[in-house]
Amino acid sequence: MNAVPAAMAQEQVLQCLVKRAADTHFGRDHGFATIRTVDDFQRQVPLRGYQDFWCDYWQDSFPVLQDCTWPGLIPYFALTSGTTTGATKYIPYTQAMGATSFGGMLDLFVHHVTQRPASRVFGGKGLMLGGTSDLAEQAAGVFAGDLSGIAANEVPWWLTPRIVPPRDIALIADWSEKIKRLAPLSLNHDIRVLGGAPNWLLLFFDQLAELKPDQARRLASWYSNLEVIVHGGINFAPYRKRFSELLEGSRAETREAYAASEAFIAAADRGDGDGLRLVADRGVFFEFVPTNELQSTSPTRHWLATLELDVEYAIVVSTCAGAWAYKLGDTVRFVERHPPRLLVTGRTTYLLSAFGEHVIDEEIEAAAALAANAIDAAIIDYSVSPIMPENGLERGQSRGGHHYIVECERMVTAAADQDAFTRLLDERLCQLNDDYRSQRRNDFGLKLPLVQFVPPGTFAAWMARRKQLGGQHKVPRIINDGSLFADLKAFAASRTQSGLQ
Repeated sequence: MNAVPAAMAQEQVLQCLVKRAADTHFGRDHGFATIRTVDDFQRQVPLRGYQDFWCDYWQDSFPVLQDCTWPGLIPYFALTSGTTTGATKYIPYTQAMGATSFGGMLDLFVHHVTQRPASRVFGGKGLMLGGTSDLAEQAAGVFAGDLSGIAANEVPWWLTPRIVPPRDIALIADWSEKIKRLAPLSLNHDIRVLGGAPNWLLLFFDQLAELKPDQARRLASWYSNLEVIVHGGINFAPYRKRFSELLEGSRAETREAYAASEAFIAAADRGDGDGLRLVADRGVFFEFVPTNELQSTSPTRHWLATLELDVEYAIVVSTCAGAWAYKLGDTVRFVERHPPRLLVTGRTTYLLSAFGEHVIDEEIEAAAALAANAIDAAIIDYSVSPIMPENGLERGQSRGGHHYIVECERMVTAAADQDAFTRLLDERLCQLNDDYRSQRRNDFGLKLPLVQFVPPGTFAAWMARRKQLGGQHKVPRIINDGSLFADLKAFAASRTQSGLQ
């Protein structure tokens, strides 16, 4: 698909979406019957976030949304936690969205087979590490739960025998219990595809290693016919080194799927790190707002026909689940237009800028990966939060900084390694971000980062305690909520103390 057909496909998608929703509450409010062009749509439908939709359209009649923002009854709500505050969101999900997402995943495998014509990826089974497939009934015919659980409920009958885990294990909500039962079972199947978030996959691999302590810690030892690891949800850069080691001796490759609770957005059609191809023809209309205009009262709203390369955009979606000009919260940068290919750069809420440093998570991911690689310590997880200035007049007390809590595959205890990591992290951020460099110049504006290393397993234990282990739950990378970070800090300190005793 080249750029012109992609833009034409997007026009057609928008027209179909608007036509279907014209008689909904939202469609009548915004004159959908009169919309003929992208310009009409952008003129008549303002940008909104989740809270706007919840307050203006969803909350009053929840959980029964009938002809509200999408025709008919919304049958599912995908539960997702805000990664900075932890507040639960209920994201409408329809059968049409299920078909769109399934089609997007099929695109990923088409790209894989195109790159590898001798592929036998469909000759075995796929193992998907998701959350529980147990859904809670909110009202007659309306269910809420983990996105992976909703997807499992909508899997075509003919595909069910080719997917692991079986229903009894998929229903388990306790992540630790699930992988303990799933790991030995999976070794009895011809697994060709593995799917999940990188951090949860690594926990699963640890379980496999315990089952086979006499074998090399390599995927080829466990699944000899493995072809693809489908990952998504979080930036892969900090995990790339660890996965490269695990894939030694295997013919498998990694492919990224960019799927949010609101929509399936893009899939890897080339190699690792080459960007993701936007899914332009499957029930989602995309807009792109320059991140430096997000606070503007009338930001520029680009779409595929008008976007520019190498510009940081906040992504906006209108979907077949009833989200309209919906600010997703993710940021992307396009690296090609023919066809449209993007890199996911972070979150609009994932901005570390308590002091005007304007650091985005893509920059932190890159700096942390470089620093960890330099001390030969693969990162498992990390979080960072601003340190606010103290009340005092002595030198340094009026300066703020950043506090990192970092978990690596091994516990980093050597002072030389800790110092090197901190120095390289700081230096790389100075190279990547002009505002950060200005704040750090002559050690005047911001203090040197404070880096706290914690034992392996700390973040998984913390997420488990918050009942957010596994599935769609993500470790919050940038935490601007002081109470949430204080909880993590206290928990990490207790784990470190007990681990060193």
